Amino acid sequence: MEISKLDASQRGMLSLAYLGDAVYELLVREHLMADKNFRPNKLNAQARRFVTANAQAKAVEYVELTKEEADIFRRAKNSKPQSVPKSTEIGVYKTATGLEAVFGYLHLTGQHQRIHTLFEQILSHIEEKKDGE
Repeated sequence: MEISKLDASQRGMLSLAYLGDAVYELLVREHLMADKNFRPNKLNAQARRFVTANAQAKAVEYVELTKEEADIFRRAKNSKPQSVPKSTEIGVYKTATGLEAVFGYLHLTGQHQRIHTLFEQILSHIEEKKDGE
């Protein structure tokens, strides 16, 4: 399903984040499967470096958003979530939601190359940090 930028930007920000969460997690799983041959429980442990709210909130620091992406991010971050996991601070959760909404927006508008560009920016910092540990 591909829709116009206007239609996508008029969707609920939390709905965009819902879709973006799945898009982001699929990218993470594909990345882990390409480089490693772990059992599923080990893959899940590796995925946590990317898909937790804390990791996603930190990932925002590594991406350069366009003006339209920054607008989606801001609007999603300012949305009022129905619930927040007890183990996550509200600000962190909202920042992660903003990133997920950007990925959802880009997916809905067919900007798949841009999705991969942003994910590569995130990967380069996470992998760099891992190598430096």
